[in-house]
Amino acid sequence: MAHTAALNSNNAEDILQTLEQQFTVDDQTLHNITTQFLREVADGLSEYGRPMAMIPTYVKAVPDGTETGTFLALDLGGTNLRVCEVTLNGDQTFALRQQKYKVSESLKTGEVAALFDYLADSVDTFLTESGSPSNAVPPSLSRNPTHNSHANDLEEEDTYIPLALTFSFPVEQTALDSGRLLTWTKGFSAKNAIGKDVVKLLQDAFDRKHIHVKCVALVNDTVGALLSRAYTSGGCILGAIFGTGTNGAYVEDVAKATKLKNDPAAEDGGFMIVNTEWGGFNNTRSALPNTAYDNKLDRESINPRYQAFEKFISGMYLGEITRNIILSFIDAAPKPLLFKGLSTAEVNKQWGVDTAVLSEVEEAWEGLGRFASTAQLNGTPSKEDKLERVRTVIAKWLGFALNEISLTDADIVRRICAMVASRAARLSACAVGAILVQTGRATLSANGEQNPAELKDAGKRIGVGVDGSLVEFYPQFETKLRDALRGLVGPEVERRVEIGLAKDGSGAGAALCALVAQRQRQAASKHRGGYEHDPKHTQSRPRPEETTAYITSMQS
Repeated sequence: MAHTAALNSNNAEDILQTLEQQFTVDDQTLHNITTQFLREVADGLSEYGRPMAMIPTYVKAVPDGTETGTFLALDLGGTNLRVCEVTLNGDQTFALRQQKYKVSESLKTGEVAALFDYLADSVDTFLTESGSPSNAVPPSLSRNPTHNSHANDLEEEDTYIPLALTFSFPVEQTALDSGRLLTWTKGFSAKNAIGKDVVKLLQDAFDRKHIHVKCVALVNDTVGALLSRAYTSGGCILGAIFGTGTNGAYVEDVAKATKLKNDPAAEDGGFMIVNTEWGGFNNTRSALPNTAYDNKLDRESINPRYQAFEKFISGMYLGEITRNIILSFIDAAPKPLLFKGLSTAEVNKQWGVDTAVLSEVEEAWEGLGRFASTAQLNGTPSKEDKLERVRTVIAKWLGFALNEISLTDADIVRRICAMVASRAARLSACAVGAILVQTGRATLSANGEQNPAELKDAGKRIGVGVDGSLVEFYPQFETKLRDALRGLVGPEVERRVEIGLAKDGSGAGAALCALVAQRQRQAASKHRGGYEHDPKHTQSRPRPEETTAYITSMQS
């Protein structure tokens, strides 16, 4: 393991090469990390209270894009709350209307009943201002009148608009429509809330105000990402966030979640979406490629020894790792290796370097983003031309004057950014690869070779929905992730992995969860394992079973 004191050298190139070796994650290391990841997945599925929590979501269906209807989502997670109305068109497209409402400090810190009354009022305002009826279910939500044997059981529910709540605070979820608040974060401290069922708090507020909306699901945004991508692509087995934070949710065989043995959900069998909380993978750091810079970041973070995986790969932390490396080069002895020993307020301040800096440095080097047009006009740029672009980015973000930044400085910073981000992308592949193995769609082997006869859904597309600034905007992040994934599961499986953006899991994805919840309740009321066969849904287009690998119980 490197120590910052090791930067006791006159030769920046020697130091850079040593660091690049430490930040390079080869295929064998990736294999070892993925093996440990699978162990922690198994631990979390068998026992509560593990760092990788493997939280059962009680979502037991995945849409395929043929469904229709109008559903609501309420997203509370910070200064603003958001109300969304999603209209599903049945052709893998949907229309989204939304409105944001500010949450005042007095609501954040006052009585919890006042906060949830405000949430209910905001939904009511949204419905009223949009012209949506709050006293009737849209026609697309009405049950098929030809299947009316349990009309009395569902009559009351059919007069309500279904809504899903995205609640971005720690909860212990005990059912699809139930979860106890464990603690407030993000500046919230509303009184008499801890330990309460947040779905019941919201529903009580709707009922007090005679608002005909029913909260049918409590949703995690990662689960929403999976559902959103499933609807727009025809199927998805994994939803993953690679942005400020990281997490994944995937479709698991209920039989593997042995900690559910006394839960009624286990008796039904089938499949269920599991929220992995994989940011907490390997908190012991026994497998992750730790460096002195990772130790420093962890020690100075608000949660030392927790969320280890997230600190290696997520956007919240990559800038801080980079800042610490840059500082060690500035402070190197017997002479500085960067900026002639000068520093700035931005570089000196903890969290003063955003991951956006790394992204723009790599765009400047590769001639991408805002540098693309200049690169095209000037033909093939020289290394000096590319480093001149990097100099402007350093001056823009790190507070140095241009005359304080040499081309050598620019090259060192560029290489530091590349090694930190490349490691993050390759480690991200471990999470994706582990889920492919866990669900039987791949195996781990030293050379990545697979026996197709042993794989689930052999030859079919494997849908993965992703969201987050890293995977969407960081140059070559997905390319590097795929390269590492190929080394883990082999080229044949990697080629079939279709990675697509799943935008707005907390809004559109949550509304889709309301659809799933409605169908599950209808199925439960009929004492059947699958959803009611609705010709309106199944006739909209042929199901892509021959080309798509996904699980859905949206059919009888």
